Amino acid sequence: MLRRRGLLVAAAVVTAVVVGTAPAAAGRPGGQDVEALRAALGELVRQDGGPPGVVVTLDRGHGPEALTAGVADVATGRQPGADDAMRVASVAKAFNAATALGLVARGELSLDDTVGRWRPDLPAAWSGVTLRQLLGHTSGIPDFSASDRFVEALLASLQDPPPPRELLSYLDDPALLFPPGTQYRYSNSDNVVVALVIEAATGDGYADVLGEVVLDAAGLDRTSLPGGTALPTPYLHGYDVSEVPPEDVSTLVAAGWSWASGGVVSTPADLGRFIAAHVRGDVTDAATREEQFRFRPGSSEPPGPGDNAAGLGLFRYETRCGTVFGHTGNTLGYTQFAAATADGRRAVTVSASAQLTPSTSPDRFEELREVFELATCAALAER
Repeated sequence: MLRRRGLLVAAAVVTAVVVGTAPAAAGRPGGQDVEALRAALGELVRQDGGPPGVVVTLDRGHGPEALTAGVADVATGRQPGADDAMRVASVAKAFNAATALGLVARGELSLDDTVGRWRPDLPAAWSGVTLRQLLGHTSGIPDFSASDRFVEALLASLQDPPPPRELLSYLDDPALLFPPGTQYRYSNSDNVVVALVIEAATGDGYADVLGEVVLDAAGLDRTSLPGGTALPTPYLHGYDVSEVPPEDVSTLVAAGWSWASGGVVSTPADLGRFIAAHVRGDVTDAATREEQFRFRPGSSEPPGPGDNAAGLGLFRYETRCGTVFGHTGNTLGYTQFAAATADGRRAVTVSASAQLTPSTSPDRFEELREVFELATCAALAER
């Protein structure tokens, strides 16, 4: 079981449905969208293999609303809320991109800067890879988290991660998988390298730069990048739903094992504020944001709603109700979706307390992906 868990981390009861503050108005279009979402949330947490709890936040330009289903903690039956801490999984990559793009806007980095310029200690094969290619997952650098040696090290020391630079040392062969810029291939290595470049360019630790450039600027006082296993209280407990009853794995693995690629801890409320600011371009400038919004075929992992395309630290989701931009993520105990309209005036997040993927739980994941779409429709509807 632990080996299966490790592979998932490496890549990534009681039922109650409650509408939070400022509920949507009844009737078309907003009321029906919210009612459909509410019903889908209730059904999802009732299913065998479904997450014990789900939190959805909607901001339709008039302040945030929250819908919740299930429980935050199976042991106590506590209801989840928008201020519960949780692991955001690969949505951390969007935080990483926002930090890097903020430094580009300040002139401290350039999208054309190469790995070799800032990190000559990394493999020579990567020296010509640019920041733009790293952020767009077109670098060709293989994914350290897919390495058997990484999985073995993880399982041997779940709560004691190595220094971030050593994450890349688990690659058996650092050779590029393809010439940089020629293909799209999602890789956890890309964002670790970006963070190492940020440290070299600023002379400060990545977590400190993230805090100054993004978290402080966006007023995210319940978001952080820890190294260990602890979560602030209260938190949305994450579960291994392959076990009966579901096993609480919230604090099983230290965040340092994914670091800039997946280690951020936030809340649904903070995540909604972040994604709106990130998509709107609050920490960057117009020219850099234009580069960020150049999209090519490529899906986030897990796939987001509708048709997916990849930009720089951002994905475009073309849904049946309209287009939003954001990121998804999954890790042991959690699956995440966060997106906003291009102007940042509408935002949506979905946080589920189980890792659901197309390969390990296809039926439940498709139901969750439909929740992503329904939540997007609700966010885009009139109140």
